[in-house]
Amino acid sequence: MQFRTRLEGFLELPAFGRFITGVIVVNAVLLGMETSETLMSRIGPLIEALDKLCLAIFVIEIALKMVAQGWRFFVYGWNLFDFFIVGISLVPGAQGLSVLRALRILRVLRVISVAPRLRRVVEGFITALPGMGSVFFLMAIIFYIGSVISTKLFGPDFPDWFGTLGLSAYTLFQVMTLESWSMGIVRPVMEVHPHAWVFFVPFIIVTTFAVVNLLVGLIVNSMQDAHQQEAGDRTAAYRDEVLARLLAIEQRLSDDTELNGKK
Repeated sequence: MQFRTRLEGFLELPAFGRFITGVIVVNAVLLGMETSETLMSRIGPLIEALDKLCLAIFVIEIALKMVAQGWRFFVYGWNLFDFFIVGISLVPGAQGLSVLRALRILRVLRVISVAPRLRRVVEGFITALPGMGSVFFLMAIIFYIGSVISTKLFGPDFPDWFGTLGLSAYTLFQVMTLESWSMGIVRPVMEVHPHAWVFFVPFIIVTTFAVVNLLVGLIVNSMQDAHQQEAGDRTAAYRDEVLARLLAIEQRLSDDTELNGKK
């Protein structure tokens, strides 16, 4: 038990965390270098050797964490993520499974855990997911209604854009992103259907300027809540530290008073 406690303390050292983060970044760079045929033809064996070394370090790290934390290892989300990625990295590269090894690049996401600002962004995004789900459902309803209307109105004349519900939904998504929506889609449609703007303009106002901004607002609000919660936690920790110091001073004064009284 004492060994596991010491091992867990070692794994939680900032220096060890920085070392693992450095290995993650190096491994990400190596995976990027593997995509270059020029580099692989020149120093391919060295890149592969360093990649295997990084993988070995990852395996050792996971093994040490499992020994130190025991069943608690599977409680933390980042541990499960690392375990999954390292497991994929160990899959033999036969047939089409070699593509799975590229997923090791996802380990660079662990850098988020050592950057408070990035962590706050991720926490805000995760907190906003329930509200975002409701907004996405609302957008899906709007897209379905718009797809049905546009398919019936414009499908016969523009089958490549509005021939089916799927094509209509994709075209409307392009319109929502404002990518060549006017000259590329709406104006050609208006040459055949002059009043098509009555459909497209309200659609853009509702989706692009209302629903999308609502998503942004949810994320920003969640980030602010996460920041306020973090600030509150720091304030509470500082208050507890001050109280502990005051209690220690009070205890010391009490001990000094007792000693003086005995004298």
